[in-house]
Amino acid sequence: MKMNIMLACCAGMSTSLVVSKMEEAARAQGKSDYKIWAVEQGEIEAELGNFDVLLLGPQVRHIMRKVNKIVDGKAPVAVIDPVSYGRCDGAAVLKQAEELAAGK
Repeated sequence: MKMNIMLACCAGMSTSLVVSKMEEAARAQGKSDYKIWAVEQGEIEAELGNFDVLLLGPQVRHIMRKVNKIVDGKAPVAVIDPVSYGRCDGAAVLKQAEELAAGK
């Protein structure tokens, strides 16, 4: 199953490490058709339609309401689990994205 997972944070920098760990986890699980990338929060609107799931870095959880308005139900949105984020646990964040996409 192909999946496009976008992460957003203040500058797209802190999430880039999480993205590489998620890509490693996806490859290890044989999910080579996953596209995972990070953007700066201001780019979310421009990316609409390109992602199946949007995960926000814990440091920008305060923009959740604004982001939900922008995304307007076109894709599920959640804040990355802070523990998984802090540990750079790509497999855990990947699982969170998959569960979000599955509506869990």
